Parts: sequence; structure tokens; C-alpha cells
Amino acid sequence: MDVKTAFLNSNLEEDVYMTQPECFVDPKNANKVCKLQRSIYGLKQASRSWNKRFDEEVKKFNFIQSEKEPYVYKRFSGSVVVLLFCMLMIFS
Repeated sequence: MDVKTAFLNSNLEEDVYMTQPECFVDPKNANKVCKLQRSIYGLKQASRSWNKRFDEEVKKFNFIQSEKEPYVYKRFSGSVVVLLFCMLMIFS
């Protein structure tokens, strides 16, 4: 399964501000900055916040995180193993 907008689906734990994108500059407030409400691509925190969000969501479905491999989740009803590597999930 491919989550095409993975990093855009994570929440920020702290306030993050950025300059206005060139194509969206408000002429009346050109010197103001934007406060991000969600993570965006290119943000240093994007990968970590996505991994945290994924971890929280997958555990809601009774998957257990591997102690040795932090991106491997197991669910013991059947033989389902979920592997998250960067943005890759494999179900088997």
C-alpha cells in the first residue's frame, strides 16, 4: 500500500512558521509569515511526525511493534506482518 501524501497526514508537535510562498504572498501583509497547521514536505520534522502518527494509528488496530525492528508491526490474529520502511508498507 502506498500512502502518497504520508508526510502531509502528520501533526506537528510544536509551532512551525515559514515565509509566505512566492505565488501566495499577500501584498497587504508581505512581511508576515505563515504558521503551519500540518506537516509539509521538506520540513525537518516531517518524517518523524509521520512515523509517530503511523505508530499511533496502527496500534489502534492491535498491532504490536517489534522490539528489535521499530518499523515492523505484528498482529497475532492470523499471520499479518506490517513493515513500514520510509513510506513503504508491506502486508503479508
